[in-house]
Parts: sequence; structure tokens; C-alpha cells
Amino acid sequence: MSSEGAPGDRPAEPARHVDRAGLVIAAGLAALAAVLVWDASKLPATNMYGMGPEAMPVVIAVGLVLLAIGNLFDALRGKLPPRESMDAKPVWLILIGLALLIGIIGFGGGFILATSALFVTTSAAFGRRAVFADTAIALVMTTLIYLAFDKLLTLSLPAGPLERLL
Repeated sequence: MSSEGAPGDRPAEPARHVDRAGLVIAAGLAALAAVLVWDASKLPATNMYGMGPEAMPVVIAVGLVLLAIGNLFDALRGKLPPRESMDAKPVWLILIGLALLIGIIGFGGGFILATSALFVTTSAAFGRRAVFADTAIALVMTTLIYLAFDKLLTLSLPAGPLERLL
């Protein structure tokens, strides 16, 4: 007699375990939703057309709550997919790009240079190694974006030395 069981028997399911990281992610999503709702409640009410500026953060918060609930159920059932190993280099490159964006704008470098720095570091984070080509692409794209916002939409973006030449 074999130990495999009868032909109609189902194989035993692996024991389910609660995914603690999934629970933390669900709690973080719910906390972020709560912060959005709280922050939206502090906006001044300007309901000229039925909805004010506080509507969109609440919509996003509802989406975050739905994601938190789904993540919570999957974490409790142990159904979240296994995590891949993380390469820290791309994360650090993007964080450096964000720091450059904040620093360049903060020191008066302007939108074009700041956003170009973010573009180049992000493309490097995704594995692209053509730094000079990416810099040229970024400068052209961000200049066009700046002109669209400044001239067509008449919205002001942070101005620096390059923006003053335009």
C-alpha cells in the first residue's frame, strides 16, 4: 500500500500564516487615508459648483481604504505573493533625484534644472546609462513643459536662470 492516499484525495494545503508585513502595509494605507481625510477637512469650503477642493483627497482616501481592506484580507489569509529581493541602488538614485529637485528649487535653480536632475537620476535608476543623452532629453522636455505652463496656462513654476532667459 502506498502512502500517497486514495486517487480522489486532494493534496493537503500548506499551512496558512499571517503575513505581518502585509498587515503593516494595510495599516499604513489606512493611516494615509485617515491623514488625507483629516487634511481635506481643514480646507476652506468653497462649494460653488457642488464640490470643493476637499472632494478629491476624500476620493483618493476611499481608494486607499479599499486597498487597505483588500491587503488586510490577503495578509490574514497568507495570500500575498512572495517578495522579491530588493536592489537598493535604484531606490537611492531616485531619492537623490528628489533631494536634488528640492535643493535646486530651494536654492533658486528653477524648474528646468531641478526637473532635469530628477529625470536623469530616475532614468539611471531604471538602468539607462546614457547620461549625456538623458540630460539633453530632460532639458528639452522640461523647457517645453515650463513654456506650456508659463506661456499657455499662465501658471508660474519656480524660475531660475534658465527660465529668466525664456
